[in-house]
Amino acid sequence: MKNNTIIKLVLCTLLLSNIYVNAQKTTLEVDIAKTVAKIQPTMFGLFFEDINFAADGGLYAEMIKNRSFEFDKPLMGWEQPNTKRSSMNMHSGAATPVNVSENKTNPNFCRILINDDKGYAIINEGFRGMGIKKDAKYNLSLKAANPDGTIKKIIIQFIDKEQKVLGETVIIPSSKEWKNYTVQFTAAQTEAKAKLKITFEGTGTIDLDMVSLFPEDTWKNRKNGLRKDIVQLLYDMKPGFLRFPGGCIVEGRTLADRYQWKKSVGEVENRKTMMNRWNVEFGHKQTPDYFQSFGLGFYEYFQLSEDIGAEPLPILSCGMACQYNTGELAPIEELDPYIQDALDLIEFANGTVDTPWGKLRADMGHPKPFNLKYIGVGNEQWGSDYIERYKVFEKAIKAKYPKIIIVSGSGPSPDGEHFDYAMQELKKLDAELIDEHYYKSPQWFRENAARYDQYDRKGPKIFAGEYAAQSVSGANPNNRNNWECAFSEAAFMTGLERNAEVVTLTSYAPLMAHEDAWQWTPDMIWFNNLETYGSANYYVQKLFSLNKGTDLLTITQDRKTLTGQNNLYASAVKDTKTKEVIIKVVNTAAVVQDIIIDVKGSKLESTGNLITLTSPNLEDENTFADPKKISPKESEYKLKGEKAQLRLPAYSVNILKLKIK
Repeated sequence: MKNNTIIKLVLCTLLLSNIYVNAQKTTLEVDIAKTVAKIQPTMFGLFFEDINFAADGGLYAEMIKNRSFEFDKPLMGWEQPNTKRSSMNMHSGAATPVNVSENKTNPNFCRILINDDKGYAIINEGFRGMGIKKDAKYNLSLKAANPDGTIKKIIIQFIDKEQKVLGETVIIPSSKEWKNYTVQFTAAQTEAKAKLKITFEGTGTIDLDMVSLFPEDTWKNRKNGLRKDIVQLLYDMKPGFLRFPGGCIVEGRTLADRYQWKKSVGEVENRKTMMNRWNVEFGHKQTPDYFQSFGLGFYEYFQLSEDIGAEPLPILSCGMACQYNTGELAPIEELDPYIQDALDLIEFANGTVDTPWGKLRADMGHPKPFNLKYIGVGNEQWGSDYIERYKVFEKAIKAKYPKIIIVSGSGPSPDGEHFDYAMQELKKLDAELIDEHYYKSPQWFRENAARYDQYDRKGPKIFAGEYAAQSVSGANPNNRNNWECAFSEAAFMTGLERNAEVVTLTSYAPLMAHEDAWQWTPDMIWFNNLETYGSANYYVQKLFSLNKGTDLLTITQDRKTLTGQNNLYASAVKDTKTKEVIIKVVNTAAVVQDIIIDVKGSKLESTGNLITLTSPNLEDENTFADPKKISPKESEYKLKGEKAQLRLPAYSVNILKLKIK
C-alpha cells in the first residue's frame, strides 16, 4: 500500500511539473527596425529535371510516345493487334521502320503496308495511356507520303480498353510526297488510359512520320505547348528561379549521353531523340521506354522561366560524365567545345538578333533577350578533376561575360571528404555561388537548422540546389512525401532564411513525378494523365516562397536564435512593399505549444493574418484521392496589446503576418 502511495505522489509531481513547463510560454523577440540582410528575389525557386517522366509524358503536353519512331526500338509504344511477325498478314498489314541515314536528327519513318484495310490497325499507347477529357479538343498532326495514291483516308480514333471509340477524325492523304497534315477532334468522354488508334481506307503503302497529339488547352494556349495544370502549380509558387535541365541528366552516363542544349533548339522535328539516362538507372524501377524528344528544350525552358516570373538558371556539362556511372572525362585540352557551348548559350539567351544564336532565338519567336544572369558549370561533380575544369570555364566565361554569375558545385553530399575538398578549393578561387545538395533523414533536417549560422559572411554565396527529406533512405523507392518530411524541411528552411546573407537560392528536388512512371521518390508534385496535386512538401515550399519578404530580421529567444530548442524553429522578415512583418514558426513537437512574440521597433495594426499548415500524424500525406489533405488554412488574427500570442498545433508550420503602421 505504501509503495502505491509513493507511485501516486511521483505521478502527481510529474503531472504538475509538466503542466508548469507547458504554462511557461516561449517568448520570442523580433526587431523590425534593424535589417540584417536583404532577402534575394531568388531565395526560393524551382529545380527541374527530366526524371519520373517529368518532361515527355508530363510537363510537355505531347500525348504520343515515340512520335517519330526514333526510339532504340523504332516501334516501341506502337502496337499492331492484328499483325503477326511470322505471317504475310494478308488480312491486315504491317509497319516497317525505314532509316534514311542522310537525315542525321530524325532518320526514321514508318512505312505501312495495308493488305486489308478492314483488318489493319496501328495503336499508340501514350505515356501509360492518354488522359482525355470529355468535350475537350485535341490537335493531331502528322507527316504522310502516299506514293501510289491508293490510301484514301487515314482514320484517327481515341479508344478505351474495350476498344470503344471516344472521338474520331479523318485525314485525306492527298500527296505522293511528304506533306504535313493537321486536324482537330473532340473527346466524347473522360478517360485516363485512352489510346490512339490509326486505321486506313484503301490498300497499298503509306509512309508516316512525326505523329503528334496535343490538347488544345495548353499553358497560355500555346500550340504544342505545356500541360496547363502542372504549370499552374509552378506559377502559383511565384518562384525566384527555375534551374534546368537537371541534375544528373546534365552529365549523362557517358559524355555522348550528356544533355547538349544546341540539340534541343530549332525546329522540333529536327531535335534528335535520345535515351533518358534514368531509363535503366534503378533496378527497382527500370523504364526502357523513357526517352527524350527534346520538344521541351532550352528555348521552352527559358520561355517557361519568363512565364512564371523566374530567373532562368541553366546547368551545363563541364566535360565530366556522371561519376556514379562511367565518370568519363573530356581531356582538358579538348574542353573547347564544352566551353563554346556555354558561351553560345549566353549569346542565345542574351544576344542581339544580329548575332548567330540571338538570331535563332528571334527566329523561334523571342526577339527580346531572356536576360540570363546565371549559368552552372557541372552538376554535382567532385574531386580535383572538377576543380581543374571549373577554372577553365570560369576564365573563359568571365573574359567574355564578366557579369554572368557562375554556379559551381560541392558534390553530391553536404559533408565528407569530397565536400570539404570542394569547399576549400572553391573558396580559394573566390567562387561566387556554390551548389550544395542534401538528401537526408527528417531528423537531419531538424538537427541542421543552424548549418549556415557559422558560414563565412564574406565567402561564397550558397545555392541549396537539391534537397528533400528522405523518409526511409536516399534513393529508396519506399520514400514517402509524408508530413514529417515536410515540416522537417520547413524547420531547416527557417535556417536557410535566417542566413540570407549567405544563402541566396534554394530549391527542393526532384520537382515532379508521374504516378505510373516514376524512378525516384519523394517528389514535390505528383501527376497522372488527368490530374495533378502538390504534396505537403509543395505547400511548405509555396508558403516560404510567397512569404519571403524583402528584409531579414532577427528573431530570438533569450537572445538566441531558435534552432530546435523545445522543438521550435523560427525566422522573421519584413516586406517593405506590403509593409508587413512576417514571422515563421515551426513546431515539430507532438504537443501544442503556446508562444508570445514581442515585436519591437514599430507599431503594428491590430489585425493580421495567420496561415497554418498542420496534420496530426507523421505519416499523413496528400494523394489523388485527397489532394489537399495537408494544405494551408488562413484566418484573421487579432492582435491584443503589443505582443502577439499564438497557440501552435502539434507538428505545424505557422506564418503570422502583421501590418506595420
